[in-house]
Amino acid sequence: MVESYSKAGVDIKKAENALSATKDLILSTHNKAVISPENGFAALYEINDKQVLASATDGVGTKLDIAISMKKHSTIGIDLVAMVVNDLAVYGIKPLFFLDYLATSKLEPEVFSEIIKGIVEGCKQAGCALIGGETAEMPGFYPDKKYDLAGFAIGLANKDDLIMGKDIEPSDVIIGFASSGLHSNGFSLVRKIIKDKGLSLDSEFDGSTLGKTLLEPTLIYSSLVEELKQKTIIKGLAHITGGGFKNIERILPDATAAFISKDSWQRPAIFDFLKEQGEIDEAELFDIFNMGVGMVAVAAEPEAEKIIEIADDKGPAAFKIGRIKKGNEEVSIE
Repeated sequence: MVESYSKAGVDIKKAENALSATKDLILSTHNKAVISPENGFAALYEINDKQVLASATDGVGTKLDIAISMKKHSTIGIDLVAMVVNDLAVYGIKPLFFLDYLATSKLEPEVFSEIIKGIVEGCKQAGCALIGGETAEMPGFYPDKKYDLAGFAIGLANKDDLIMGKDIEPSDVIIGFASSGLHSNGFSLVRKIIKDKGLSLDSEFDGSTLGKTLLEPTLIYSSLVEELKQKTIIKGLAHITGGGFKNIERILPDATAAFISKDSWQRPAIFDFLKEQGEIDEAELFDIFNMGVGMVAVAAEPEAEKIIEIADDKGPAAFKIGRIKKGNEEVSIE
């Protein structure tokens, strides 16, 4: 139950119901080439007997408001790329190319340049080409100085190489890959807490400032997943974004459940700060934020050790955070 998020103006249940109501309309456009994983992170489209195209799209959400308030636009593009390509990485797919969309009231060249620099940096980290995009000036529609971003990526993979989670079974290990902080989710609640408590983005926090901590760019896991695919056997991956640890439910086969030990890693200080300032229930934190884990992998015990060793060497850090047991496709935080 994400009561705090609802009070911040984000009604997750209402959004889920709206999507469910349009499901039949969407499915009416599909043909036999569409591979549609239930609750999938990205869309898959079969182009021949052996290969699939994968596509993903996302935005940065209201983290943009923090960037605009701080007049710091150089890293928000990294967030944009990360939110998209990490959804492809869930299936073990590396992006080929990226496109961006920027909408604003009036284009400011210096701000635009900083945003593009961030997108370029994100594409370099992900190993994909920025091949195009669209910039829309919409005076009178967006408030002055405000802008919105969206991104789109396409990847190509062999069907036999897809990581789909179908072989996940009880006794498998759940490995968490560290996040850099909040990444790009939960910011409507974060902004409400800042407003309600009269917090300053310039205030000192954890050796930096609150604003800089909040703007820490989302980590991109594409290259790590690519290396892990070559050297280990991963059964499933989940991107911990909106909805927090419930995202793991999206990869669980029938009759399995994920049990997470919340004390098995050290979470960044920002999460306990938000818990205290926002008076957020502990369980609710895990339904909203990544809590210091940006992506999880599921693997058999022997492979888990190799995965952690490779991740610790390449970065980001990895740790065992739980187990797969028999259950009803749900996540329990213990």
